[in-house]
Amino acid sequence: MISYFPIVSGAVIAYLMGSFSSSVWIGRAFFSVDVRDEGSHNAGATNTIRVLGVKAGIIVLLLDALKGWGAVALSALFAGSLFSGERLVYYKILAGLMAVLGHVFPVYTGFRGGKGVATLVGVVVALFPKVFWIVLVWFFTVFLATGYVSLASVTSAILLPFISFFIFHEKSMAIIVLSILIAVFIPVTHHKNIRRLIRGEESKLKLWKKKP
Repeated sequence: MISYFPIVSGAVIAYLMGSFSSSVWIGRAFFSVDVRDEGSHNAGATNTIRVLGVKAGIIVLLLDALKGWGAVALSALFAGSLFSGERLVYYKILAGLMAVLGHVFPVYTGFRGGKGVATLVGVVVALFPKVFWIVLVWFFTVFLATGYVSLASVTSAILLPFISFFIFHEKSMAIIVLSILIAVFIPVTHHKNIRRLIRGEESKLKLWKKKP
């Protein structure tokens, strides 16, 4: 008989890990600013760069990605003795998605979080290590060419299942389904950005401002 305690515990811990809003805590601790009250009012790395600067934004990006990667990595400790093969992959996906859920709806900071892109990146690194590098190159190519983080994020997400299936010939149905869900989830969470892109009103992100 399967013990559900470690399974549920792992999922809850993954959510609590994801709920750590690094942008909010760093902004409050070092800048006396809640990034959710400034810029795009989003608790993510992009808005952190706009409000607090590039250095703070990079730290937030790495910490948010680490949440997703860590949730997937730790899942084996909770269910590794219970599941194997495809079932373990499903549980790793569950843990990763719980971390993303925590990032979007963080229990520690009033359930007002980010859009989950960086945390999803961490999940992708853990589950799609080869695919990640191609998607990363695509992301920076689009971002550097246009200046739009939202456009780079959305197109990268849409590209993910195609790379997984057609280039790397992914056999795991769990991984294929996850890649499709990501390709849907990211555009949905960026629907306002997509509307602004269509209207030509989306703000570009400038990493290095020109000195006057």
